[in-house]
Amino acid sequence: MIDVAVCDDEKNIRAYICNLIRRQGTECRITEYASAEDYLSAGREHSLLFLDIEMKSSGDEEKNGMWLARQLRSRKLAKQPVIIFVTGYETYVYDAFDVGAFQYLLKPVGEEKFSQVFERAVRQIAADGEKQKEAPDRQVLIVPQGSEKRAIPFDDIYYLESQGHRIILALKGETVAYYAKIGELEKKLRGQFYRIHKGYLINLSHVEGYSRSEVTMANGDRLLISKYKYDDFRKAYMEYLSEG
Repeated sequence: MIDVAVCDDEKNIRAYICNLIRRQGTECRITEYASAEDYLSAGREHSLLFLDIEMKSSGDEEKNGMWLARQLRSRKLAKQPVIIFVTGYETYVYDAFDVGAFQYLLKPVGEEKFSQVFERAVRQIAADGEKQKEAPDRQVLIVPQGSEKRAIPFDDIYYLESQGHRIILALKGETVAYYAKIGELEKKLRGQFYRIHKGYLINLSHVEGYSRSEVTMANGDRLLISKYKYDDFRKAYMEYLSEG
């Protein structure tokens, strides 16, 4: 059973896409959404998302399909949906790559093209499921706490801050300080974490948004990003999202 979402502000388009999905011969649970806000407020996670870009039913043109895709990619979800954009314009194709879209379908959508894309998306979802089964146990950072040691799961760490010879861990609901070198931690945590500044090593899974000057974390903290690090950070972040 594949959990599929169709998000489009036009009811007839939603009905058409849903009809095409039902013709594919794959067992699916289909949920329809008329706006980006409807999707987010439902609080559900889907394996596959057919998403219109030019949605305006919310009254806020900025909160369109591309905005929703960016919101989803910036959040820590148990599973990221495979996103297929369905739009009447080609101008968004490069933005679609930025949010790791699986495919970009132009309206009107032909049944043959839809079937080809749907089949590939199903294979991708199956492959992602197998990869998740094979994933190792949660990784942890071992931190000295007095005479003992504490194992802190990577997912509980928003970021690490270097203050002199100490490292400050910004965790969920607390901070932890201990003596360590951020350069050594950068090597140890490579992959899920990225060093955006000489003083900050951030958890890519907790990035809420970013600009050329700062990165906003899921706990609301805004951290300075080095101008020399921006391009590499952006590439690392997109690669992390595509692998997730």
